[in-house]
Amino acid sequence: MYQECCAPFHHHQRDADNAEKLMRSRYSAYHLGLVDYLLETLHPSKRHPGEREALKESISKTQWLGLKIIDHKAANNLAEVEFVAFYDDDPIGQLHERSRFTREASRWFYHDGLFLPPIKLGRNEVCFCGSGRKFKQCHGR
Repeated sequence: MYQECCAPFHHHQRDADNAEKLMRSRYSAYHLGLVDYLLETLHPSKRHPGEREALKESISKTQWLGLKIIDHKAANNLAEVEFVAFYDDDPIGQLHERSRFTREASRWFYHDGLFLPPIKLGRNEVCFCGSGRKFKQCHGR
């Protein structure tokens, strides 16, 4: 799945054609430790001195487990993606965010995000990790 989804973006073979695809590729970049890609897809107005070091530190301290896209809205060159990224913690941690993206010169960039409260996971829904098993039989134990 990675080879079809995010690898072409990470290897600069093509750009994400919508904000949801960029969001997925950024999540994968966090998981894989691709700091340069995260910086390249961050809107230039949001790049600050020390950003690279902050990303490296965040990546080194977090083990990402899965991503769930909740909603994607786009109009013109603006978009929002609501997602939950799950990470290893006790219990499992969540980063629930509504992210804003802008499109400039045919490229999408992450702009910023609003943190939201954790979601409640249904025991019978498919687990976020991609195993295909029910949450209660996988990470919901």
